[in-house]
Amino acid sequence: MKVCHLTSVHSYNDIRIFIKECNSLVEASHEVYLIAPNTRNKMLHGIHIHGMINPYKGRIKRILNFKEDILSEALKVDADIYHFHDPELIPVGLKLKKQNKKVIYDIHEDVPRQILTKYWIPRPLRKLISYAFEIYENQSVKKLDGLVTATPYIKKRFEKYNTNTIDVNNYPIMNELYVPSSSNCNKNNAVVYIGGISKERGSSSMVKAIGKTESTLILAGNFRDEKEEVELKMLSEWKKVNFLGYLDRKQIKGLLETALAGLVVLEPRTNFIDSLPIKMFEYMATGLPVIASNFPLWKEIIEGNNCGICVDPLNTDEIAAAIRWIKDNPVKAAEMGENGKKAIKEHYNWESESRKLQKFYEDL
Repeated sequence: MKVCHLTSVHSYNDIRIFIKECNSLVEASHEVYLIAPNTRNKMLHGIHIHGMINPYKGRIKRILNFKEDILSEALKVDADIYHFHDPELIPVGLKLKKQNKKVIYDIHEDVPRQILTKYWIPRPLRKLISYAFEIYENQSVKKLDGLVTATPYIKKRFEKYNTNTIDVNNYPIMNELYVPSSSNCNKNNAVVYIGGISKERGSSSMVKAIGKTESTLILAGNFRDEKEEVELKMLSEWKKVNFLGYLDRKQIKGLLETALAGLVVLEPRTNFIDSLPIKMFEYMATGLPVIASNFPLWKEIIEGNNCGICVDPLNTDEIAAAIRWIKDNPVKAAEMGENGKKAIKEHYNWESESRKLQKFYEDL
């Protein structure tokens, strides 16, 4: 099949879109195209990348105008199946349907709940916009050929509007991060967090907690907000933080192999509680014990597989106590790491998810 993935927001090398989905489809012998913003045309890993320059300054102008440029490029590709990844591209998907194309909507987030937390939307308008968008999204998906969701929770929301809905979870690629055997001899006295850095993702709690331990906190990722970055770096505990900024996939693997534990202490926000953060599974794949928020779904994974400790993400004493326990109990911590790897190998890996995606395409 000739397949075209579309995004107006994500980078061309996005982990879910490019590294996982597009590469898996190439491996299944499909002809794969990817239309993505702010890159040049190129062939990479057998994928035809069509770079689109976004000339529109500001989020609102991009949402209103860039989709027409994406649609024009998509029609030039003339694919059998179009697979789009952003809510703002729903109008593009509907127009492609009018051209008798097969169209898939890949739903990464529960957007109506996410809107309620968007700082750039005036607070009095958030509930109204959230409600209006949910109605629009629910009605639109009925007209599409299929939906791919990033979590079972999102799937449950949508399958009553479109029965051809599957969840394809963001689990790690086994041969990328999985470490067959672990050793504690090269471990540094440091815990690590990878990904976007913001207060809602636990940045303040992690920094304050590390000040109550003898360990160091390593932050690998970019700040989401300049003001929050300034405020965080003014904390007295910041002196115990090693901020590395963005790392590529190879650097992340090397970092995780030498840490004591991985942190994913996101605040109890509506859009986080039923999410499946990829960083949690990447920690497990490299044999790191996980210190995670005590959300019911996460407790089921972490405590159910005995691969880490769940804590109140707003309680810095609990986070600090978990870090100290990992440091003071290296044998039991290593057992947790091995349990996490076992769970990844048996259940939470991309290889099994990619087979679901390939069958979905074939059925369509």
